[in-house]
Amino acid sequence: MLSENVRDFRLDLLRGFSLTVDGRRIPLIWSAQRLVAFLALKERPLTRTYVAEALWPETSRAKANANLRSTLWRVQRSCGNCLLEVSVQQICLAPHVVVDLVHGSQVARRLLDASRPCDDILTAETRAHLAADVLPDWYDDDWVIVEREQFHQLRLHALEAMSARLVSAARYGEAVDAGLAAVMAEPLRESAHRALIEAHLAAGNLCDAVRQYRDCERLLLEELGVQPSGPMRRLFPTHHLLTYEQARL
Repeated sequence: MLSENVRDFRLDLLRGFSLTVDGRRIPLIWSAQRLVAFLALKERPLTRTYVAEALWPETSRAKANANLRSTLWRVQRSCGNCLLEVSVQQICLAPHVVVDLVHGSQVARRLLDASRPCDDILTAETRAHLAADVLPDWYDDDWVIVEREQFHQLRLHALEAMSARLVSAARYGEAVDAGLAAVMAEPLRESAHRALIEAHLAAGNLCDAVRQYRDCERLLLEELGVQPSGPMRRLFPTHHLLTYEQARL
């Protein structure tokens, strides 16, 4: 069991589950990982009955409650009383636990708020947070899938906004990186391609911009049977594209 005087609890849910205490990774069995992840995603105190029935929906209420008691014992055996706050009726993640998903969501919303300055979060760390999905290898729990999709949409919009903010700051290489992260996360998302193209154009890299446009055009046609939208086409009038590509031959 860990000391009660630990200093640094960190829970990572992006890219996969990882719990560290004072820099040391703490192994948890599968049922304990599910419990900790569920509480972290809900971000509020929950009744024990609600948690038990959500995590073990196919068993009786008595069996689900027994599973919860057993799992709580295992978590406390590994982490002491520092990770969870448990009462007779409710359970929640302890407030001092730093969760990477919470931080990622906060910076994403800041990036999307045009009224707020964001120079302090236009960093590689922010891009790394926004380039990752929630527990990508967990497929069996609906509550994970829903949270993953919500954050996926949020981070895509945030990566596009981050690219635009970096263009405005004349940090073109970093803007391209953010745009690439958005395209990699959702290759059929036209607005992600557009953010990347605009970063290339701002940097004066017409060749890269045209190549990205053609890649987007091909993907949309092959996968969806549609052409790029009007806003995308207006980035490159057809005669400009053809003139440039013919000059490259």
